Amino acid sequence: MQPRDYDLEALWMPFTANRQFKAAPRIFVAARDMHYTTEDGRQVLDGFAGLWCVNAGHGRPQIVEAIRAQAGLMDYAPPFQMGHPLQFKVAQRLKELLPGDLDYTFFTNSGSESVETALKIALAYHRARGEGNRRWLIGRERGYHGSNFGGMSVGGIPANRRAFGNLLSTVDHLPHTHDLEHNSFSRGQPGWGAHLADALESRIVALHDASNIAAVIVEPLAGSTGVLVPPKGYLERLRQICDKFGILLIFDEVITGFGRLGAPFACDKLGVIPDLICLAKGLTNGTVPMGAVMVRKGIYEGLMAAAPENTIELFHGYTYSGHPLAAAAALASLEVFEEEGLFKRAAELSPYFEDAVHSLRELPHVIDVRNMGMVAGIELESIPGKPGARAYEAFLRCYEKGALVRWTGDIIALSPPLIISKNQIDELVGTLAGALREMGRQ
Repeated sequence: MQPRDYDLEALWMPFTANRQFKAAPRIFVAARDMHYTTEDGRQVLDGFAGLWCVNAGHGRPQIVEAIRAQAGLMDYAPPFQMGHPLQFKVAQRLKELLPGDLDYTFFTNSGSESVETALKIALAYHRARGEGNRRWLIGRERGYHGSNFGGMSVGGIPANRRAFGNLLSTVDHLPHTHDLEHNSFSRGQPGWGAHLADALESRIVALHDASNIAAVIVEPLAGSTGVLVPPKGYLERLRQICDKFGILLIFDEVITGFGRLGAPFACDKLGVIPDLICLAKGLTNGTVPMGAVMVRKGIYEGLMAAAPENTIELFHGYTYSGHPLAAAAALASLEVFEEEGLFKRAAELSPYFEDAVHSLRELPHVIDVRNMGMVAGIELESIPGKPGARAYEAFLRCYEKGALVRWTGDIIALSPPLIISKNQIDELVGTLAGALREMGRQ
C-alpha cells in the first residue's frame, strides 16, 4: 500500500467512534458496480448500497456523464425567485412515479432536511386553515428521522437525543412495534402488532386532544434502528386514525424509496398513501446530495390559497434546493431505474434474498432475522454489559473477509444495491455466516 498523502487527524467524522477509527482506519478509494476498492487494493462487496442509497450500483456511466455535462453547462442556479429546467423535469418525473395525488415536490439536500421541511409544511398548512393551535408532532419510539432538531425530536433513538436536551417541546411518541416474543423470525410483515397503532387515539389524542396535533411521522419500515418491518394492518390503522381526527400522516421514505422494498415506494408496496413523503438517498443513487418532500395536492393548494397574491406562500428553502448537478443526477438515476427495471428486479429477487438471510437463524448468537423486499436485519444476542459489541465484531470480520454490512446496536443490516446477483447474495450472506460461526467458536 502506498503511503497516504493526507492526515486523518483534522477530520471529525459523523456517527463514528473517531479515536477507534483513526487507530485502525478503513479507507475506500474507488467503487464500481457492486464493489468498493480499499486503499490496499482489496475488493469489498457492497452489502449495504453505500448507506442505503446506491440502489443502481456504483459508478454508473449514464449518471456520471449527466453530472459531468451539467457541471460544464451550468454549475449553479439560485433557487429563490429563479429556476432551471432540470428541477422542473425531476419534479414532473416524481409526480408521475408517486401514487395518488402526491403531486408537488419541494427540494432539499438530505433526508434530515426533508424531515424538517415536511414538519414545517404540516405546521404551516394547519395555520393556513385557521388551525394554528395544531402544534404537536408525533413520532415513534426507535424512529430515525435525521439529525437536525426537528428530526431528533420526533425521532425515538435515545443515543441521538441524549446530548442535546429536550429539543422541541410539543412532541410525543407512539410505541415501537418490535417484539421478539411475538414477531421473531417473521418473513415479511409480522402478523402481530397492528393494535399498537391504536395508541395514537387511546393515548396520544386522549392526552393532547386532536385539535392540537398537526402530524404523525413514521418510517414505513424503520431502517436505522435495525430493520423493523411494519405489522400487517398497522399503517392502515394509522391512516384511519389520522383521517378521523384531521391529522396529517408523513412517511419518511428516505430509506424505502426508489425500489428498496420491491416497489417504487413503500406506500405502493403497502397500499397506504400518506399526506407527505420524505425522500433522499436513492433519488440520486447517492451521487450528489439531494432530498425532496412530496406533498398532496390539497396541502399545496391550501397554502397557495391562504397567501395574498404575489407573496411568498412558504418562507422556507435552502441555498442548494434543486441544485443543477443534483437534478441532473436525479434525472439520470430515475432513467436508469426505469430502463433497467430495477424496481421489478428487486421484487423478483426478494424471495431469494429472504431465503438466504433466514438461513442464518440457527447460527451462534442469532436471536432474530427479519426482512422485507431487499432489506434484512439479523439481531444478535448482546454481550452483557457491552451493547453493540457483538454486531460491531461481526461488521469488522465481514469487512476483513471482503463484504460491507451495517451494524446498529446488536443488529446487522443488509441492504445491497438492487443490481446484486444471486451469486453475490450467496457470497454476502455466506460471508456473514462465516463471521458468525467464527464468533461462536470463541
